[in-house]
Amino acid sequence: VQLQASGGGLVQAGGSLKLSCAASDRNFGTHVMGWFRQAQGKEREFVAAISHSRYTTYYADSVKGRFAISRDDAKSTVYLQMNTLKPEDTAVYFCGARSGNSNLQYSRYYQYWGQGTQVTVSS
Repeated sequence: VQLQASGGGLVQAGGSLKLSCAASDRNFGTHVMGWFRQAQGKEREFVAAISHSRYTTYYADSVKGRFAISRDDAKSTVYLQMNTLKPEDTAVYFCGARSGNSNLQYSRYYQYWGQGTQVTVSS
């Protein structure tokens, strides 16, 4: 499975960005998809995840109410709509894919990763 993330960029605080992650996988609909981020000098942290079938969503407390994850299985793509961005959201954002439906906030359970896309929020 190859994942290609895009949509990052430079935005002012309070602004919005929408990230996309396209998968080259005809079994995309069977994967749980997640977004993680890694700020400079910090560990990779969970942002959001979406299950397959029921499309149940999960969010880190730091982004609840501001970010929304969604997926389009017909396009093999997962999205992350980011609103009311803050400088502390600055990081490289990675999409991941995995099987199973537990411990979704832990990066070590994701089998496939995209290359990351930089998001920079200026104050």
